[in-house]
Amino acid sequence: MDIIKELYSVILDRQKNPEEGSYTNYLLGKGTEKICKKVGEEAVETAIAAAKGNKSEVIAEIADLEYHVLVLMADMGITLDDVEKELRSRR
Repeated sequence: MDIIKELYSVILDRQKNPEEGSYTNYLLGKGTEKICKKVGEEAVETAIAAAKGNKSEVIAEIADLEYHVLVLMADMGITLDDVEKELRSRR
């Protein structure tokens, strides 16, 4: 999914070149604990939407969750390649 790579690149760019008003910079500035809270919040919202059976809501929540996971990865210095290697090792 090229959009994931594209979004991760934007997040990394915001990390190196902060932009005023950027939500990504807001999260990165608040630190790992805040980012982790957002990841947890979005995971719960995804599960609730799935339990309701609302497919379009689940899609939207998964997109939010993926974004916040990418911010967490950037914050912790984890690359997409790191995650890909881990997933491949589990096949």
